[in-house]
Amino acid sequence: MIKFLDLSAVNARYEAAFQRKFQEFLRQGQYILGNEVSDFENDFAAYCGSKHAIGVSNGLDALILILKAYITLGKLEPEDEVIVPANTYIASVLAIIHANLKPVFVEPDIKTYNLSAAEIEKHLSPKTKAILVVHLYGQLAPMQSINTLAHKNNLLIIEDAAQAHGATNSLGNRAGNLGHAAAFSFYPGKNLGALGDAGAVTTNNMAVAQTIRTLRNYGSDKKYVNRLLGVNNRLDALQAAFLNIKLADLDADNAIRRQIAMRYLSEIKNSKIVLPYYNNTANHVFHLFVLRVENRAEFINYLQENGVETGIHYPIAPHKQDALKSYAHVHLPITEMLHTQVVSLPISPVLTQAEVTKVISLVNNYK
Repeated sequence: MIKFLDLSAVNARYEAAFQRKFQEFLRQGQYILGNEVSDFENDFAAYCGSKHAIGVSNGLDALILILKAYITLGKLEPEDEVIVPANTYIASVLAIIHANLKPVFVEPDIKTYNLSAAEIEKHLSPKTKAILVVHLYGQLAPMQSINTLAHKNNLLIIEDAAQAHGATNSLGNRAGNLGHAAAFSFYPGKNLGALGDAGAVTTNNMAVAQTIRTLRNYGSDKKYVNRLLGVNNRLDALQAAFLNIKLADLDADNAIRRQIAMRYLSEIKNSKIVLPYYNNTANHVFHLFVLRVENRAEFINYLQENGVETGIHYPIAPHKQDALKSYAHVHLPITEMLHTQVVSLPISPVLTQAEVTKVISLVNNYK
C-alpha cells in the first residue's frame, strides 16, 4: 500500500538527531520556552525574512493571537468584518469567530483555489477591516494585487501560511513576510512538521510581536505580572528543538515535492481528471497535490483497491459544518462544488519514484 503520507518514514531520517537533542534537552532541564524556543524563533524568522517569529501552541492559536493582538492594539474592534476564503479549512474561520470578529466568506478563483483581489473587492463594506489570506495547498495567493487593494482600503493583511512553509514569490519573498502578520502550523503532516502540535506567528511589527509574546504567556512579560488577559499558548520547547533540526532540510524537501508534482502534472493524462494549476515557480510548495474528479467516491475506492491511499481536503465546506450552521444559507456554488470533487494524491519527500509511477499509471487507467 502506498500511504498518503508516511510520517514515520519522514521523521526516521532525523531519529539520531532527535535522540541527541532529547538527551541534551533532558540535561539542560529547561522545559518551558527558553533557548530552544528562542533559537527556533530566530532561525524561522530569518528563514521567512521577517523581523520577528513567535512560537505558539498551534496554527489555530497563531491566528487567534494575531487577531487578538490587533484588537489589543486598537487596530481591530469586536464585530469588525474579516474577509476569508470560503473553501479554506475551518480553522481559518474559527479564529475569526473566537476573536469576536465576523467572517465574510469569499469564493476562490476556480483556477488556483485561492482568493483574488477582484473577488475580495466585491465583498468589501465599511465594516471590513482585514483580509485573512490562505495560501491553500501550499500555493501563494496573488499577494501583490491583494496588498494593493488592502493598502487602498486601509485593511490589515493576515496570512494563513499553515500550508505554505517556504513558498516564495517572484521577488524572493517567502510566505510569512507578505502581509502584516502570518500564522504557521507545524502539525506533523505539514511541510515543516513537529512531532506534535506546534505553531508560530511571523511579523515585521514590533508592537504586534511583543503583544503576542505577552498574550501567549498568560498576558505576562514579567514573571507574576499580568498586563493583559492572556492565555497559555506557548510553543513546547522540545517541539521547537525538533523543528529547528528539520528546518535545515525544508527547501530540499519542498524541491522534492515540486519534482513529484511536475511528474503528476506532465504525465497524468485522463480527461476525467482536473489537475491543479501551477506556474512552474517557487510560489507553490505542494503541501498537497489536489485534483478534481466528479465521481470522487468511485475514484477513491478504485485507488484504494489498487493499493494507493488518498485524502480529501476538505470533504465539507466550512459554512456547511454544523458548527457554523448560522452561515449555511450563504450561496457559495464554487466552494460547494470543490468540496464534492477534490482528492489529494500522495506527495512527500519520502515518496519513491516507483510509487509515483504507480500512482500516475493508476490515475491514467481510471475509467
